[in-house]
Amino acid sequence: MKCEESVITVAFSPDGLRLVSGSSGSTVCIWDALTSEQLLQLTGHGSWVRSAAWSSNGSKVISGSHDGTVMLWNAVTGEQEMIMNGHTNYIYSVAFSPDSRKVVSGSEDKTIRMWDAVTGNTLMEMVGHTGEVYSVAFSPDGAKIVSGSKDKTICIWDASTGAELKRIDGHSSGVWSVVFSLDGARMVSGSADHTVCIWDAATGDKLNQMDGHIDEVNSVAFSSDGSLVVSGSDDTTVCIWDTASGRQLKQMNGHSERVWQAVFSPDGSKIMSGSEDGTIRIWDAIIGDQPKSVDGHTGTVQSVAFSSDGTKVVSGSADKTICIWDALTGDKLKQMDGHTDEVNSVAFSSDGSRVVSGSNDETVCIWDTATGRQLKQMCGHSGGVFSVAFSLNGSKIVSGSADKSIHIWDAVTGVELKQLNGHAGVVNSVAFSSDGLKIVSGSSDKTVCIWDPISGEQLKQMDGHTYHVLSVTFSFDGAKVVSGSADHTVCVWDVATGEQLQQIKGHADWVRAVAF
Repeated sequence: MKCEESVITVAFSPDGLRLVSGSSGSTVCIWDALTSEQLLQLTGHGSWVRSAAWSSNGSKVISGSHDGTVMLWNAVTGEQEMIMNGHTNYIYSVAFSPDSRKVVSGSEDKTIRMWDAVTGNTLMEMVGHTGEVYSVAFSPDGAKIVSGSKDKTICIWDASTGAELKRIDGHSSGVWSVVFSLDGARMVSGSADHTVCIWDAATGDKLNQMDGHIDEVNSVAFSSDGSLVVSGSDDTTVCIWDTASGRQLKQMNGHSERVWQAVFSPDGSKIMSGSEDGTIRIWDAIIGDQPKSVDGHTGTVQSVAFSSDGTKVVSGSADKTICIWDALTGDKLKQMDGHTDEVNSVAFSSDGSRVVSGSNDETVCIWDTATGRQLKQMCGHSGGVFSVAFSLNGSKIVSGSADKSIHIWDAVTGVELKQLNGHAGVVNSVAFSSDGLKIVSGSSDKTVCIWDPISGEQLKQMDGHTYHVLSVTFSFDGAKVVSGSADHTVCVWDVATGEQLQQIKGHADWVRAVAF
């Protein structure tokens, strides 16, 4: 994942399916953890976003900024729900209580504030540090708060009264990051003195000190079972440590500038790091490697598709380009430039000789895959084109748009053959049946529709989803349709009757892609 600015903070959602990041460019972004697709960009802060965290159910995100504000966001819609004002300087760290009813923040103004996450009111202010408060976190039971400061100390506070319970000295420089283990028995801290330390949360005794970083340690986190700690440093590395022995197990190199934050995924299998180099990297926590990635786009990759023989991949990006890749080696074979806005959808013709693309510039384009040349540009939509597909014989193209319409095009001449109207919302997905005699569409109006591409008649409307329909496709025999929705469900439909045959539940977030 590549951002335009330094990535200061990153965090996995509780289910591990999404990521939140905060940057030096004042934005908060939510990403799909599997595809690296940017789902939401949250704007409102006026300066660096130093910290962001998820509510326990993943429905909300909290962020703290150098603009002195704490903001609460709806993690599904991206809506800003609340602004909390009270600090008089930069905010370095924010965290939800385990029940998500409270928020704690630490600031350059040397104070810690606790907020009501429902009303936004300040519940208490904790004063005691003599330097900036860089890091704050709740204990797993919500009874205590831990803080790390430039004054070189770690403090434990009573979350009910705000009283200081314990002050721990041991670092020789500022404490950039501190957090409890999941059982609340230990704490880990990272410091500008280049060390990572583990502490007994009850007594304040130092249990272990891990040396190995050669510059300031900006971020530390426990694995869910408490056996490992991950750290990120100004020395550009991410390190994994054994908490019992203090031994360094892995050092991950890949970032080119300081690592601001590193965290484990909820299941402990992955580590995510955010860096000043503008990248978010996901690592295998066991072997320390990064999954194979294909770099080449400079913006979010919005759509990918295999050629029918599986030898090539096509991708469309927010950087306005389309790229064709060798599926085996990852080499870039062609880059097609021509769109003037984000490319939302790409697809190969069945013989692999052409690619079709749909863009926010309201056009549909056909490209020669051998030469990269643009063969046709089709204009007709009055909104961004979100989905495109070839018919199986390659003679027609269907497109769905933000203008709520579906267009059918001649794939050779580029002439518009038919416009299908009927949806009351954005058309997010379209597909031909294998015989080319039907089209299916999914819309933000919550419906799935079947159309006759010759007459333009709507044959069926299937109701059942309770939120946007994001992806639809036919079974190969054309007898069934499957749909995926923002309501977290997958539905299977009978094409002849329009009857819902099955509703599949289990996803914890939007279902953006489905296939038989």
